[in-house]
Amino acid sequence: QVQLVESGGGLVQPGGSLRLPCAASASILSINLPGWYRQAPGKQRELVAAFTRAGSTNYADSVKGRFTISRDNAKNTLYLQMNSLKPEDTAVYYCNANVQRVVSGPFYKYWGQGTQVTVSS
Repeated sequence: QVQLVESGGGLVQPGGSLRLPCAASASILSINLPGWYRQAPGKQRELVAAFTRAGSTNYADSVKGRFTISRDNAKNTLYLQMNSLKPEDTAVYYCNANVQRVVSGPFYKYWGQGTQVTVSS
């Protein structure tokens, strides 16, 4: 069952920008500790940006100053704003979160299906 859905990926030239939304399904009550990861061909999946338990944000050094993670609680949607894109940013991007489906119920970790971002001339 799909719980998180990324979109907004595509082909962009170096220096360009993209915004990736990750929308939770209507059945999800709340989202905790959302984050973005990416996996390039032949590489391990790595953390890009995430919210911490303290409510702050954490970014990979390679994207710091260029990417911004945000959320819209009313829409149950997570966003990744990507600016000044580089070819090295080419990867499949995944959102991740602990989701709650019923009141007072447990939280479970879910991954989105991923969206391809290609930075190339």
